[in-house]
Amino acid sequence: MRDSSPVLARLRESLQQLEPRRATAPAALFALGHDGVDAALGGGLARGRLHEIFADQEDASSGAGVAALFSLRAGEGRPFLWLRTETMQKRVGQLHATGLVELGIDPANMLLVLAPDDAALLHAAAEAARCAGLGAVLVEGWGAMRGLDLTASRRLMLAAEASGVTLFLLRIAADAAPSTADTRWRVSASPSIALEADAPGASLFQIELLRRRAGLPAGPWRMEWDRDRLCFRRPATDGRGANGRVWAGGGEHDDRDAGTPAPPLSRPVLPLAPGGAVAPDPAPFVRRAG
Repeated sequence: MRDSSPVLARLRESLQQLEPRRATAPAALFALGHDGVDAALGGGLARGRLHEIFADQEDASSGAGVAALFSLRAGEGRPFLWLRTETMQKRVGQLHATGLVELGIDPANMLLVLAPDDAALLHAAAEAARCAGLGAVLVEGWGAMRGLDLTASRRLMLAAEASGVTLFLLRIAADAAPSTADTRWRVSASPSIALEADAPGASLFQIELLRRRAGLPAGPWRMEWDRDRLCFRRPATDGRGANGRVWAGGGEHDDRDAGTPAPPLSRPVLPLAPGGAVAPDPAPFVRRAG
């Protein structure tokens, strides 16, 4: 035991010297495109980190849309992997290739994997996060995911840091719990800004930064998706939403006359078919594995 003590002491000293370097090593950032959000993040989200995205049950499609678009921005043309359970597939329906294309996502550049349960989902996420060839990994879960604890989130974070792959954990109808995630977001739908003849405008979301390891919470913001430039932006109106809805003070209030029709809803973010059946579609198919 006496012989091993100097070895352990040197090991502890080496680890203490390495730890600050690891903690202070700058991470590459990718901008979302919305100037207010990017400014609050100091330039953008960190690559090679774990990020959590929360959405209520009624905002499941909006949460999935934002998570997919974050993955697209993080990957910069590299393929990204979408992981979900078979139960999730039955609950919300299959992903619709046409909806992905409408957002500017090439289904041929995305791999969909179905896991039998939450345990297999988390295991697959940890393995996928080690694959440096991926641009991002999107892990979609519902409610309290069995096996997702502080240890599991740390395992995911370490895998992402080692490979540089950005990992997004999408939590639908779930309560926040302790984790090592770099950021935590809440997403909900927001009325789109109508085009001519009251046609639905671009997809628009409300997003709030609930937690950030390197800073303070911030938001909420409204972010509109620019399909042509493949980035987020401020809504086109200057502080005023569709048909007179005013965005101020962190929320919307309505200054229209009572008889004015409600603003049109955003076009579908990710069209999902109840029961999992999708009509035949000439759009590119989504590759599946698992």
